[in-house]
Amino acid sequence: MPKSPENTAARPGQERFVAEVDEQGLGAVDAVADESAPSSMWGEAWKQLRRRPIFWFSALLIVCALALAIVPGLFTRTDPTFCQLSNSYGEPSAGHPFGFTRQGCDIFARTVHGARASVSVGVLTTAIVVVIGSIVGAIAGYFGGFFDSLLSRVTDIFFAIPFVLAAIVVMQMFKGSSSIMTVVAVLAMFGWPQIARITRGAVMGVKNEDYVTAARSLGSGRLRILTRHILPNAAAPIIVTATVQLGSFIVAEATLSFLGIGLPPSIVSWGADIADAKAALRDHVSVLLYPAGALALTVLGFIMMGDAVRDALDPKARK
Repeated sequence: MPKSPENTAARPGQERFVAEVDEQGLGAVDAVADESAPSSMWGEAWKQLRRRPIFWFSALLIVCALALAIVPGLFTRTDPTFCQLSNSYGEPSAGHPFGFTRQGCDIFARTVHGARASVSVGVLTTAIVVVIGSIVGAIAGYFGGFFDSLLSRVTDIFFAIPFVLAAIVVMQMFKGSSSIMTVVAVLAMFGWPQIARITRGAVMGVKNEDYVTAARSLGSGRLRILTRHILPNAAAPIIVTATVQLGSFIVAEATLSFLGIGLPPSIVSWGADIADAKAALRDHVSVLLYPAGALALTVLGFIMMGDAVRDALDPKARK
């Protein structure tokens, strides 16, 4: 039976316990600082990246590779094409820390100068592939319908062609007269489908967002919506794929040069040096070790950077 108000009232002389007043107040506890600017996706990604050792390690490898390619004169003054047979398979000495090749060329100088051709092919091919793949994928994903069906079938045809095998067959046409741009053009010809497919999926996932609908309702044209609102917000997977593919293109160039159908002998490259060193693999491992090691570290740097960027830009990974 419920107690009456008289029974629940305090009796004379009975002590009452009152909780202390919260000096800080719930309003101050629950207040949110809104003075700072809102953080963007790229800002959050940078916060995640700078906390990861793998990012700084891969960045160090990439910076070293770019430095070797851009300013090789900072590392060695020796001409990589100057060879003396008297130094054939010579041991390391002052000014020649890696020793000499079979033809008497300085291994250190050739390793340093070989970065320019390999990195140039990788960077230029990636740039062309990103442009072609982004255009094809964006048109297919945004407009859909006939454009999507046509471009998707074309992409599937190129996907069915083995990348390295196709490059080998086409490079046979330019054997003896190839150049860096020839290798870049051939690799780009067969390397764009993956970027196109990634771009198509990213655009299809973004084009129905609220900000795209708002821009469309405000009268923005299709081209403006695609270039100003959709592509910038779909760029994350494109950047990740392009970073990983850059390392693959460097390996592809080295493979072509190793087979003797890539860059001409007048251009110093890691692939050509690896091909020349295979004859001395048992007796002089160092001739193969240094160019192969430089190639492996460079490719490793780009692949690790792609993995780090992918984890930073993936909301599920951040959670």
